[in-house]
Amino acid sequence: MKAPVFTLPYLTGEGTYTLPETPGKVTILTFWASWCPDSGADMPKKEQLFDSLHTDDVEMITINVAGREGKREDAVKYKEKFLTQPTLEDNGTKVYDLYGCTGVPTTVIISSEGEIVHQFGDDASFMDIMKAVGETVE
Repeated sequence: MKAPVFTLPYLTGEGTYTLPETPGKVTILTFWASWCPDSGADMPKKEQLFDSLHTDDVEMITINVAGREGKREDAVKYKEKFLTQPTLEDNGTKVYDLYGCTGVPTTVIISSEGEIVHQFGDDASFMDIMKAVGETVE
């Protein structure tokens, strides 16, 4: 399935990001909320992956699901404290719904051609996600 194209603002307010139809690199999207214990367990692992990636073949983007967030400032504080990777703010649950997400965290792996090749819900193991990333980058 072709990944839906979207444009969202960065959570910290410095412009917008647009997912192109053909990204040209593997793109990993992670939808999250600051209050969620599963997001709290998943995001530090994603941050370690982001810090260890020394390749132009993969782009990692996190998306705070504003429509499932308590207060916006909670998401901003979480991002500032724990995340260095690019973080976007969903328009309510618009992009979350567009991708058929049913919980947080949700991880979506998009091929360089713009196809959704894997989608993982909140019960996925980090090792399964890593394996899928490796298969997609090859």
